[in-house]
Amino acid sequence: MTIPVRIAKERREELVRGVQAYFEEELGQTLGNLGAEQLLDHMIRELGPHLYNQALSDARHVLTQKVASLEEELYSLEVPIRRR
Repeated sequence: MTIPVRIAKERREELVRGVQAYFEEELGQTLGNLGAEQLLDHMIRELGPHLYNQALSDARHVLTQKVASLEEELYSLEVPIRRR
């Protein structure tokens, strides 16, 4: 299953400029808009699923911690029952 990545137009333009800046600064090469867009699309296709799965794993971990904390709080609210 492929999850489509939706990136706002303004953010996509920023990312394209970032790719172009990287090529210029690190590789000394000029990369046009089309090339930068194609590279960005490729990176999203290749890295996107890995990043998405890691984000889900991180969210699962945070949720597990929150549930454990809530469980502790609920137990602390219990009223002791006297035994006769």
